[in-house]
Amino acid sequence: MQISSKKSIWELKKKLKELLIERLKFEDLTPEDIGDDEPLFQGGLGLDSIDALELALEISKRYGFQLRSDDSDNVRIFSSLRALSEHIAQHRRHA
Repeated sequence: MQISSKKSIWELKKKLKELLIERLKFEDLTPEDIGDDEPLFQGGLGLDSIDALELALEISKRYGFQLRSDDSDNVRIFSSLRALSEHIAQHRRHA
C-alpha cells in the first residue's frame, strides 16, 4: 500500500469514527476512544441493527454506494471500523 493510500485510509477511519459519534450520539466518546479493530457490535461498541441501518444510509449518502442488507459479507464488513473503512475505500465513488 502506498503512503497516500495509507493516509487516505487513516483519514477515512477518522471520519468514520466522527460519524459514529455524531450520528449514533456517542457523546461520551472521542475518535481516539474507538479502536480500529474494536467490534462494532456485541462486546465492542454495542451497535444494533437500527444503528447499522443508520450508518449504512449515511455511508451511502457520503460515499456514493449502497451497503445492502442482503449482502452475505455484512458480518465481515461491519466486524470492525478497519473492515468497514477498507470496504468503503474499495467501493466509494470518487468525485
